[in-house]
Amino acid sequence: MTTQDGAPAHSHGQDVAHGHDDRHGDGASHGTYGSYLLGFGLSVVLTAIPFWLVMSHVLPNQATGYVIMAFAAIQIIVHMILFLHMDTKSEGGWNMMALVFTLVVLIITLSGSLWVMYNMNTNMMPMSVEDMRQMP
Repeated sequence: MTTQDGAPAHSHGQDVAHGHDDRHGDGASHGTYGSYLLGFGLSVVLTAIPFWLVMSHVLPNQATGYVIMAFAAIQIIVHMILFLHMDTKSEGGWNMMALVFTLVVLIITLSGSLWVMYNMNTNMMPMSVEDMRQMP
């Protein structure tokens, strides 16, 4: 099967019978095997360090919480760049808008979580466990 100019109809890696199209006209970058391995390695490290901090009690509880949230924020950015391939150039800048939106949601979520946990800790347990055992 050919087109009017004599070129094959399945040029440029298209497989019409199976619906495959190897061309990506949106300009989106796709990761390489190395970038996926880098992302996986960073994800493992960014998960293992907070796990180690919690299990070994290296820092005070409040500092550990802040460090875990910082590592979580860094891990979200790593996932967005290395796995979702979000940058300022692809899809006409819409990925940048998605990144900004994600950062706003991240800040609201983290600050709200810290605020709620602080208030719960302050208001829920005004007495010690020993005082509660002596209650009738």
